[in-house]
Amino acid sequence: MSRLPILIAAFLFLHLATATAESDSPTAYSLLQSYNFPVGILPKGVVAYDLDTSTGKFHAYFNGSCSFSLVGSYQLNYKSTISGYISENKLTKLSGIKVKVLFLWLNIVEVVRKGDEMAFSVGITSANFEIEEFLESPQCGCGFECDKLSVSDKFDRSFPFVSSS
Repeated sequence: MSRLPILIAAFLFLHLATATAESDSPTAYSLLQSYNFPVGILPKGVVAYDLDTSTGKFHAYFNGSCSFSLVGSYQLNYKSTISGYISENKLTKLSGIKVKVLFLWLNIVEVVRKGDEMAFSVGITSANFEIEEFLESPQCGCGFECDKLSVSDKFDRSFPFVSSS
Protein backbone atom coordinates (compact mmCIF):
# COMPACT_ATOMS: atom_id res chain seq x y z
CA MET A 1 0.00 0.00 0.00
CA SER A 2 1.43 3.34 -1.05
CA ARG A 3 1.79 6.22 1.37
CA LEU A 4 1.54 8.77 -1.44
CA PRO A 5 -2.22 9.43 -1.03
CA ILE A 6 -1.70 10.01 2.72
CA LEU A 7 1.18 12.41 2.06
CA ILE A 8 -0.84 14.31 -0.54
CA ALA A 9 -3.82 14.57 1.82
CA ALA A 10 -1.59 15.77 4.66
CA PHE A 11 0.05 18.38 2.40
CA LEU A 12 -3.34 19.68 1.20
CA PHE A 13 -4.64 19.85 4.77
CA LEU A 14 -1.60 21.83 5.96
CA HIS A 15 -1.74 24.15 2.95
CA LEU A 16 -5.44 24.90 3.49
CA ALA A 17 -4.96 25.41 7.24
CA THR A 18 -2.09 27.84 6.63
CA ALA A 19 -4.02 29.77 3.97
CA THR A 20 -7.05 30.04 6.27
CA ALA A 21 -4.92 31.27 9.19
CA GLU A 22 -3.26 33.90 6.98
CA SER A 23 -6.57 35.17 5.61
CA ASP A 24 -8.00 35.43 9.14
CA SER A 25 -5.38 37.94 10.27
CA PRO A 26 -6.76 41.49 10.08
CA THR A 27 -5.41 44.00 7.60
CA ALA A 28 -4.03 47.36 8.70
CA TYR A 29 -7.28 48.89 7.45
CA SER A 30 -9.55 46.59 9.48
CA LEU A 31 -7.29 47.20 12.48
CA LEU A 32 -7.91 50.95 12.12
CA GLN A 33 -11.65 50.29 12.08
CA SER A 34 -11.41 48.23 15.26
CA TYR A 35 -10.06 51.38 16.99
CA ASN A 36 -12.93 53.48 15.53
CA PHE A 37 -10.96 55.09 12.69
CA PRO A 38 -12.01 55.15 9.04
CA VAL A 39 -9.80 53.31 6.54
CA GLY A 40 -9.18 56.51 4.57
CA ILE A 41 -6.61 57.95 6.96
CA LEU A 42 -4.23 55.36 5.54
CA PRO A 43 -3.52 55.28 1.79
CA LYS A 44 -3.79 52.10 -0.24
CA GLY A 45 -0.64 50.04 -0.41
CA VAL A 46 0.19 48.94 3.13
CA VAL A 47 2.14 45.70 2.66
CA ALA A 48 2.57 44.80 6.34
CA TYR A 49 2.13 46.10 9.85
CA ASP A 50 2.92 45.15 13.41
CA LEU A 51 1.15 46.06 16.62
CA ASP A 52 2.08 45.60 20.27
CA THR A 53 -1.40 45.23 21.74
CA SER A 54 -0.14 45.82 25.29
CA THR A 55 1.18 49.34 24.47
CA GLY A 56 -0.59 50.24 21.21
CA LYS A 57 2.77 50.82 19.48
CA PHE A 58 2.45 50.13 15.74
CA HIS A 59 4.40 50.26 12.50
CA ALA A 60 2.87 50.19 9.02
CA TYR A 61 5.00 49.45 5.96
CA PHE A 62 4.71 50.53 2.32
CA ASN A 63 6.91 49.40 -0.57
CA GLY A 64 8.24 52.96 -0.76
CA SER A 65 7.23 56.46 0.16
CA CYS A 66 3.72 57.49 -0.76
CA SER A 67 2.76 61.01 -1.84
CA PHE A 68 -0.47 62.46 -3.15
CA SER A 69 -2.54 65.63 -3.23
CA LEU A 70 -6.04 66.03 -1.91
CA VAL A 71 -8.72 68.32 -3.25
CA GLY A 72 -7.93 71.72 -1.84
CA SER A 73 -4.33 72.59 -1.20
CA TYR A 74 -3.06 69.70 0.91
CA GLN A 75 -0.21 67.48 -0.19
CA LEU A 76 0.58 64.43 1.94
CA ASN A 77 3.69 62.29 2.20
CA TYR A 78 3.93 58.93 3.98
CA LYS A 79 7.41 57.48 4.46
CA SER A 80 7.93 53.80 3.68
CA THR A 81 7.49 53.11 7.42
CA ILE A 82 5.10 55.03 9.63
CA SER A 83 4.72 54.49 13.36
CA GLY A 84 2.92 55.70 16.44
CA TYR A 85 0.57 54.59 19.18
CA ILE A 86 -3.05 53.64 18.62
CA SER A 87 -5.93 53.55 21.08
CA GLU A 88 -9.68 54.01 20.78
CA ASN A 89 -10.26 57.24 18.79
CA LYS A 90 -6.63 58.37 19.12
CA LEU A 91 -3.34 58.07 17.20
CA THR A 92 -0.41 59.68 19.01
CA LYS A 93 3.34 60.15 18.65
CA LEU A 94 3.00 59.67 14.90
CA SER A 95 6.13 59.52 12.80
CA GLY A 96 6.55 59.34 9.03
CA ILE A 97 3.52 61.40 7.91
CA LYS A 98 3.85 64.95 6.61
CA VAL A 99 1.44 67.50 5.19
CA LYS A 100 2.39 70.47 3.05
CA VAL A 101 0.65 73.66 4.14
CA LEU A 102 1.43 76.62 1.90
CA PHE A 103 5.17 76.07 1.39
CA LEU A 104 6.02 74.24 4.63
CA TRP A 105 6.13 70.48 5.24
CA LEU A 106 4.79 69.76 8.75
CA ASN A 107 4.73 66.45 10.64
CA ILE A 108 1.31 65.14 11.55
CA VAL A 109 1.86 64.04 15.15
CA GLU A 110 -1.64 63.16 16.35
CA VAL A 111 -5.08 62.27 15.03
CA VAL A 112 -8.10 62.33 17.33
CA ARG A 113 -11.62 61.31 16.43
CA LYS A 114 -14.38 63.27 18.15
CA GLY A 115 -17.79 62.04 17.03
CA ASP A 116 -18.10 62.65 13.30
CA GLU A 117 -14.97 64.81 13.11
CA MET A 118 -11.27 64.09 13.09
CA ALA A 119 -8.63 66.51 14.34
CA PHE A 120 -5.18 66.29 12.70
CA SER A 121 -2.47 67.94 14.80
CA VAL A 122 0.91 69.19 13.61
CA GLY A 123 1.92 70.12 17.15
CA ILE A 124 1.31 73.85 17.16
CA THR A 125 -2.13 73.72 15.58
CA SER A 126 -4.71 71.28 14.29
CA ALA A 127 -7.33 71.09 11.56
CA ASN A 128 -10.72 69.39 11.82
CA PHE A 129 -12.33 67.39 9.02
CA GLU A 130 -15.58 65.49 8.66
CA ILE A 131 -15.25 61.70 9.01
CA GLU A 132 -17.05 61.33 5.65
CA GLU A 133 -13.90 62.57 3.90
CA PHE A 134 -12.02 59.44 5.05
CA LEU A 135 -14.36 56.59 4.16
CA GLU A 136 -12.12 55.51 1.26
CA SER A 137 -8.34 55.19 1.11
CA PRO A 138 -6.50 57.47 -1.32
CA GLN A 139 -4.02 55.98 -3.76
CA CYS A 140 -0.33 56.85 -3.75
CA GLY A 141 0.53 59.20 -6.57
CA CYS A 142 -2.95 60.44 -7.42
CA GLY A 143 -5.06 60.48 -4.25
CA PHE A 144 -8.71 60.30 -5.31
CA GLU A 145 -8.11 61.68 -8.79
CA CYS A 146 -6.65 58.53 -10.37
CA ASP A 147 -9.54 57.87 -12.72
CA LYS A 148 -9.38 61.47 -14.01
CA LEU A 149 -5.74 61.20 -15.10
CA SER A 150 -4.81 59.95 -18.53
CA VAL A 151 -2.15 57.26 -18.89
CA SER A 152 0.42 59.86 -19.97
CA ASP A 153 -0.32 61.95 -16.85
CA LYS A 154 0.20 58.96 -14.57
CA PHE A 155 3.52 58.06 -16.18
CA ASP A 156 5.08 61.40 -17.06
CA ARG A 157 8.68 60.61 -17.94
CA SER A 158 9.69 64.20 -18.78
CA PHE A 159 11.14 64.73 -15.28
CA PRO A 160 12.56 61.41 -14.09
CA PHE A 161 13.98 62.69 -10.79
CA VAL A 162 12.01 62.30 -7.60
CA SER A 163 12.80 64.26 -4.51
CA SER A 164 12.45 62.73 -1.10
CA SER A 165 11.64 64.53 2.10
